[in-house]
Amino acid sequence: MQLSNNFLWGGATADFQFEGAYQEDGRGLSTHDYETDGSVQHPRCNTFKTADGQFGELPSSFFAPDPLPDGAEPCLYEDRYYPSHKAVDHYHRYKEDIALLAGMGMNVYRFSICWSRIFPTGDELEPNEAGFRFYDGIFDELEKHGMQPLVTIHHDELPVALALKYDGWSSRHTIDCYVRYCKALFKRYGKRCKYWLTFNEINAVRGFAACGTHKCDNQTHYNAVHNMFLASARAVKLGHEMMPGSMFGAMYAMSELYPATCKPEDVFTRLQKRRESYYFIDTMARGYYPSYAADLLARRGVILHTEPGDDAILAAGALDYVSFSYYRSNVCSTETRMNVIGGDPNPYLELTPWGWPIDPLGLRFLLNELWDRYQKPLFIVENGLGAVDKVEEDGSIQDDYRIAFLKDHLRAMMEAIVTDGVQCLGYTMWAPIDLVSLSTGEMKKRYGFIYVDMDDKGNGTLERKPKKSYYWMKDVIASNGEKLWAE
Repeated sequence: MQLSNNFLWGGATADFQFEGAYQEDGRGLSTHDYETDGSVQHPRCNTFKTADGQFGELPSSFFAPDPLPDGAEPCLYEDRYYPSHKAVDHYHRYKEDIALLAGMGMNVYRFSICWSRIFPTGDELEPNEAGFRFYDGIFDELEKHGMQPLVTIHHDELPVALALKYDGWSSRHTIDCYVRYCKALFKRYGKRCKYWLTFNEINAVRGFAACGTHKCDNQTHYNAVHNMFLASARAVKLGHEMMPGSMFGAMYAMSELYPATCKPEDVFTRLQKRRESYYFIDTMARGYYPSYAADLLARRGVILHTEPGDDAILAAGALDYVSFSYYRSNVCSTETRMNVIGGDPNPYLELTPWGWPIDPLGLRFLLNELWDRYQKPLFIVENGLGAVDKVEEDGSIQDDYRIAFLKDHLRAMMEAIVTDGVQCLGYTMWAPIDLVSLSTGEMKKRYGFIYVDMDDKGNGTLERKPKKSYYWMKDVIASNGEKLWAE
């Protein structure tokens, strides 16, 4: 079994987990710059100062953050570690990093552009040239190595100035700032980039770090998302006008979802829970809100603040393809209280070291489900295993557990494409080079084919070292997947 020669094999990263250099070359502060490190036992926090001058911190969980107190503003503490400030220093090592990825045979690299590098406060009328020069270098290196860029425009962050002045995506002013940012990117890179993502995991994010909103309630959240829908649609329309032949998607956090039993109530609960994610894809991929949207919003006590012309904007900016992350599957019942990333235990599945169910068949199921529903090309832009890697005495990293995880998931992907007829553009593994974990802020939760010598507090040489999986994946790519079936 083998994939077509135009299949895109690559890796994916995010700027605030990877770049570092948070104050260099005119970069403005971003909403994620105020997130501390953490762990499974001790959640990451947003640090802030209240209106009366008191310092505080509250959990900033990616999927269920706490709201900032009224009148509070984010504030950096001298005695806290903020992983995004240094990350793994890709900013100064991008040539080495891209050469390592190219050495595996990758032909695509998904990365995000930091909005506050290009427009430090978000309100500027002209972009920051020094910020552009960094990304110019990345595009140059990709072209040098024959790799295509896949650019994420908004990866769960925005200039903190937009959050403080306008409450982030609560304001329609942020839409205009985003479109101006997109126009600058398209003008600069329109001839160098075909594949774009307007937003990352838009169905999963809420709160200050990801959306710039001080509150996290449903009314705030869904109205912020409506503004993000409009921003995406305007960007897609503008991109098609400025860059004929370009393709636009958005990225969704997806897990296959199973009913806990065949009890009709559990099966119907699965349908309702599924719609909580499909609400986002349906609207953006089809260009209009689904028929069940009114009920979904009413059950959450949400009244959307729409304006005349919004429907026309959505219709003119439907996505060209659907991309998603897949790490696990979930189980639900009428008793389940779940978010996007978690549900009831599945006794039939093994767990990762961080407690996530391992379900390769769920990926095949999901690919078929999305293809049947949308009939638009799909793109797996995140999939991988977070684990603790040990450096052996001889300097090697024998990550056979990662090889086993990826082998099973890639075979499931290939069966969906070759056997089931799903149209899938490519696969970018998260994350090909070790970086800071979004959910916990740790370095010990490693995903990469390439080891980075850095601990949870930023100590280490930052030396890059290929793991065993690096050479295994190199052979998989060279064979266009055929090696997966020869083992």
